[in-house]
Amino acid sequence: MTETTEKPQSTTERARDIARRIFRNENAVLVMVLAALIGGMGVFTRGASLIPANIMNVLIQSSIRGVASVGQTFVVLSAGIDISVGGNALLASVMGASLLTSEPMHQLYGIQLPMYGGIAIMLLVATGVGMVSGSLVSRIGVPPLIVTLGMWQILKGAAFQVCWGAAIGWLPEGLSLFGSGKVFGVGVPVIIWIAVAATGYFVLTQTSFGRSVYAVGGNPVSAWLSGINVRNVQFMVYVVSGFLAGLAGLIATARVLSASMHTAVGLELDSIAAVFVGGVSLMGGRGSLIGVVLGTLIIGVINNTMSILGAQPPLQGIVKGAIIIAAVAIDCIRRRVR
Repeated sequence: MTETTEKPQSTTERARDIARRIFRNENAVLVMVLAALIGGMGVFTRGASLIPANIMNVLIQSSIRGVASVGQTFVVLSAGIDISVGGNALLASVMGASLLTSEPMHQLYGIQLPMYGGIAIMLLVATGVGMVSGSLVSRIGVPPLIVTLGMWQILKGAAFQVCWGAAIGWLPEGLSLFGSGKVFGVGVPVIIWIAVAATGYFVLTQTSFGRSVYAVGGNPVSAWLSGINVRNVQFMVYVVSGFLAGLAGLIATARVLSASMHTAVGLELDSIAAVFVGGVSLMGGRGSLIGVVLGTLIIGVINNTMSILGAQPPLQGIVKGAIIIAAVAIDCIRRRVR
C-alpha cells in the first residue's frame, strides 16, 4: 500500500486560488470597483473629487438614494419592482411642505402644523401608498411593473394638485436637522442611511421575515408549500419600500427647506440602478444589502464626478441607463453559467 502526498501549491497557484475566491465574492468585486472608480475619478478631476468636503457631499447625496434603495432591495428580492419610489417621495415631500409652510397661500388646510406632526403625515402618506401598491400586487395579482408604473404617474399628478407646480418654502428651520445637520462631524442624512441599512441587513439576515423574502423571491410555490404566507410577504415589502421612499423625501426636503415638482426626480432610476449594481438579482431571491450599499456609493461617485466635469443631466441619465442594462445582463449571464 503506497501513500499519496498532495503536491504543495506553488506561489502562482496560491495567487490564482486567492484571486478566484475574491472574484467569487460579489461584494469584494464591488469594493475593488468602488476603489478603482474613486482613484480614477480623482485623476480625472485632478484631486477635486478627493477633498474631504466633496467626499462628505457624496455621502450626503447618496443618503437619499441609499435610503430608498434599501426599500427597493426588499421589493426586488421578492421578485418585484417599485418604480413609484420617486413619485412617492415627491408626494410625501410636497404634502409635508404644504402642512409645514408658514406661507398662507401654500398651506394645504390654512394652518401650519407642528414640525413633527407634519413629518409623521409625510411618512404615513408614503407608507399608505406602499400599502395600496402591495395590496394590488399581492391580493389582486396585478404585475408589479404595471402597478408601480401606474402609481408613479398618479403620485406625480397628485403632487402637482397639492403644489400646483410651485415651489413651497418657508419651512421650519428645525427641519434642516434632517438634511444638513451634523452629529460629531457626520451628516445626519448619512447617519439615517447607516441606521436604515443596518436595520434592513438585520431583518433580512436574522429574522424569519427576511428569510421569507428570499424564499418568496427564489420560488413562491416552494415558499407557499413550506408554510410561508406569500401574499403577506409581497404586501409587506411594498409597505417597507413606501415608508423608506417617504423618509428619502423627508431628507430631500430638509436639505433645501423647500419642496417642488423637481424633488426626488430620478430617484426610482437611481434606486433601481443601485440595487442591480449591488448584485441583487432581477429574478429575486439572491443578493445582499451590503452589495446594495456599495452599489449606491458607486452610483454616487459616478454622479458626483460627472457633475464636477460639467456633464449635463441627460448624459448622466444615459450613463445610469447603461449601468442598469449592464448589471442585469451580467446577472442573466451568471444564471446561464450556473
